[in-house]
Amino acid sequence: MTGSLLEVIALNARDAVAAEEGGADRLEVVVDMASGGLTPAAETVAAISKRCALPQMVMLRAEPSFLARPDSLESLRCEVKALAEAGAAGFVFGFLDSAGAVDLAATEALIHAVAPLPWTFHRAVDHAADIQAGWRAIRLLPNLATVLTSGAPGGVADGLAVLKTRCEAGDGPLILAGGGLGPGHVPALLEYGVRAFHIGGAVRASWADPVDPRRVREWRALID
Repeated sequence: MTGSLLEVIALNARDAVAAEEGGADRLEVVVDMASGGLTPAAETVAAISKRCALPQMVMLRAEPSFLARPDSLESLRCEVKALAEAGAAGFVFGFLDSAGAVDLAATEALIHAVAPLPWTFHRAVDHAADIQAGWRAIRLLPNLATVLTSGAPGGVADGLAVLKTRCEAGDGPLILAGGGLGPGHVPALLEYGVRAFHIGGAVRASWADPVDPRRVREWRALID
């Protein structure tokens, strides 16, 4: 890896190969971006593994909600083994309860299921009723690699102040900045101390189009 970590959303092996060609360091593997990203099939992870050497952080999310229904949670727990055997290097998950607090019981159930692999707490934290309390709840959880966050539900443009505050509190090494991330946000984030960046739509013409390695290359140069 070069100066900063660049994670690119991949929906399939074609995306993964293009991301690697463009200089990405890591993939977030999902399906159904119309729902905000859901768990891919193990076959997709295996297909990527055959064609791409980048680490795959695989989404564990059964429905377009941050709530963890017992049946959905059990279904995700059951999928972990097949996804790991297919090539997952880590996972992406995180839950809120009906009051908007971090659902520690559900999150810890998946931490246990994926151990010893690392994991990312996804943007559920940006939708917490109290974002600062959400960070306090998750920042010391075991095997936590990064927190995918824009700082606010509306995206990085709205959340820069929160991201700055988190960096000042010592959480900069955990931040994976993403969600409405644009090139114009990068200089400030680098100044705050953010060194990991997550992009998806920014490196393709639309979600119906594949990742463009040229656009990945531009982001690689920008964050380095």
